[in-house]
Amino acid sequence: MSPTMVEHSGLDIMCLNKYCHSSSSSSSSEQDKKVFTKLKLSLSGDYPRKNAEILSGQYGTNVLLIGAALMLAIAHHGPSVKEEHLLSFVTCLMLLQLIWMMWYILVRDRQKNARTDKDVHATTCWIRGGLTLLALLSLIMDAFRIGYYVGYQSCVSAVLGVFPVIHATHTIAQVHFLWFHIKDVIKSFETFERFGVIHAVFTNLLLWCNGVMSEAEHFLNNHKRRLSALGYGNLTIVHSEPHCNCTTSTCSMFSSSLFYLYPFNVEYHIFVSAMLFVMWKNIGRTIDLSLNQKRLATKTQGLTVGPILGLFALASTIGILVVYVTHVEESLQTRQSAISMFYIYGIVMLVSMCSAGAAALLIYRADHVPLDTSKNPSRQLDMELLFGSSIGSWLMSWCSVVAVLGTNSSPPYRWTNLIYSLLIVLEKYIQNIFVVESLYRQQDDGQSEDPELAVSPEIFSVTSSLAPPYDGIINRAYDKPERTCVTMENDQEESGQVYRCPRKPSEVPLPVGSKVKEPPNVKRQILKNIAVFLIMCNISLWILPAFGCRPQYDNGLEQETFGFSVWTTVLNFAIPLNLFYRMHSVASLFEVFRRV
Repeated sequence: MSPTMVEHSGLDIMCLNKYCHSSSSSSSSEQDKKVFTKLKLSLSGDYPRKNAEILSGQYGTNVLLIGAALMLAIAHHGPSVKEEHLLSFVTCLMLLQLIWMMWYILVRDRQKNARTDKDVHATTCWIRGGLTLLALLSLIMDAFRIGYYVGYQSCVSAVLGVFPVIHATHTIAQVHFLWFHIKDVIKSFETFERFGVIHAVFTNLLLWCNGVMSEAEHFLNNHKRRLSALGYGNLTIVHSEPHCNCTTSTCSMFSSSLFYLYPFNVEYHIFVSAMLFVMWKNIGRTIDLSLNQKRLATKTQGLTVGPILGLFALASTIGILVVYVTHVEESLQTRQSAISMFYIYGIVMLVSMCSAGAAALLIYRADHVPLDTSKNPSRQLDMELLFGSSIGSWLMSWCSVVAVLGTNSSPPYRWTNLIYSLLIVLEKYIQNIFVVESLYRQQDDGQSEDPELAVSPEIFSVTSSLAPPYDGIINRAYDKPERTCVTMENDQEESGQVYRCPRKPSEVPLPVGSKVKEPPNVKRQILKNIAVFLIMCNISLWILPAFGCRPQYDNGLEQETFGFSVWTTVLNFAIPLNLFYRMHSVASLFEVFRRV
């Protein structure tokens, strides 16, 4: 071994021994700096983006729980917490939402030149139109509240007059927001906007809870009044009238009319909260443009049986409602006849709905179509709301089954109540499966198989050829039929000529004004009629409990088994969910009607 090599080797060893520790220390310190830098970037960038959803969700939940605590204190009718405290809290929430909506609209107006992503599946024009109608009825209710306050302003709190004014302003601004901004996919100020949107969601949820509580208290007082008239035990009826005389002659009219408008008001707020929740889920979302396309308008060809049967069900529902409300206040025999009539009507309605839903599912079983698994927050929320709101009526139905099987009394409607309760469970099973499968079935690309959509035949081909031209000239007239008939785009641009393609006999365009007579798609027509029929039936089953036809209060079987307080608690929980289920089913079934 040469001295040079030895020296070099020795220098290497010495160098390593001398600087081994310091170099490893410097590398570890650099690595620590890199880790710290990554952690700092993660905390400053990813942390708000990933956790804003959880933080804002917890904020909204606590806002709702504060309102729920106030409502529970008011339900006790104690001297410490009164209705004015709850209305003051809700008024502050509405003012904060108004400030946020104004800020959002101003920011979007300044950024109108910037491109804003839209989720076309977030809502439809007919849903917003329906919500606008519900908002108008809510404004009428606010007008009645203002009139009621004017009559009793000498002895009631000023909050009772401020609340309807702020609520009316909130309703008008919110409808404007729904029409022009609900489809926005927010990409700027994401953390702040999450808190703003979730604040709006839970403000509307709290307004819904307040309306449900007021409506439930009204029906409970009416039920106690009927029981007292029939000679039952001492029941405390809460009188909410002010302790002074009304200065106008319309106070009683305003007070009684409010409870006919409450169903529309509560449905308005729960639907708005659902739409705003979809907007909250869309914040920061990357939209798939290939899936984010509007569907073509749905044709109504072949719609006869479904609308006719649906209108017949709706007309019979109105008749049942009038007879029940007028007869349930009369003698015991008349009251029992009215309750029996309701259950028989309900059995016929539910059997028809189960049959229609089962027929639709059989059509789906015969037509194998893969499911659409693409991400769609609106569709996912529809499914969750359907299942979640079914719990109320299922609980009510199983309580009725237990009461019927366990009671010793035998009124004439005992077994019809049992059949009706079981059919309620079965009908929701079938309808939920039908709606969810309809919303998740893939649609044909371009709807090429839909005979209702006009197909315009191709006349000229302007696509570029895959084969090179022969000597720069292609005589299309002498091309073989099996060859692809296309024209070079470059040649087309230079010469301005467009060559006509030879066609097979089946591809020759028909003369102007003639149409291809294709047989209608029978399966789609049946499904559309089923969807329309189920829409009308769900509207009917919403109308009855919304306007006072609630035999669960009046039949006495469940109250005998569970006791007055437990059963009224179950009803106060289940009936609002059932009302929301029926109205949400109408919206979902209309979407099914548009898809099939």
